[in-house]
Amino acid sequence: MSATTTQAFTIFIRATPEQIWDAITRPEFTVGYFHGSRITITPERRASLAPDGSVRGDTAVEVFDPPRRLVHGWRSLYDPAMAQEPESRVAWEIEPGDSGVCKLTLTHDRLEGAPRTAQEVSGAGWMGVLSGLKTLLETGQPLYR
Repeated sequence: MSATTTQAFTIFIRATPEQIWDAITRPEFTVGYFHGSRITITPERRASLAPDGSVRGDTAVEVFDPPRRLVHGWRSLYDPAMAQEPESRVAWEIEPGDSGVCKLTLTHDRLEGAPRTAQEVSGAGWMGVLSGLKTLLETGQPLYR
């Protein structure tokens, strides 16, 4: 089922590509919209830490093209069952638009062997994260407190 093995989400955000890029790659931003995770992304790695310091994710970065495109591996280490599944992949595409609004498309693929991960990130999973990102960038306030 393609909806399970490849999932794509698009959102429009009133922010510059650089602001969106920073919000995706810097822990001082991610903590405000990504379930409290402190996520650091460099050209080599994506590291995600829970509020208690435990590792939620640690994967290689395939593409690091600021402020346009980011592609990295995905493993949900915070859940023992999902941690046993093979690594999937997440791609972020930032496209500048008119009137200071950018289009952000997130594609999560390579989910064929990771049904638990596919279920966890589908629908409200990624849309909750993306909505939180949009709210934080546009208002300066987290969606959830």
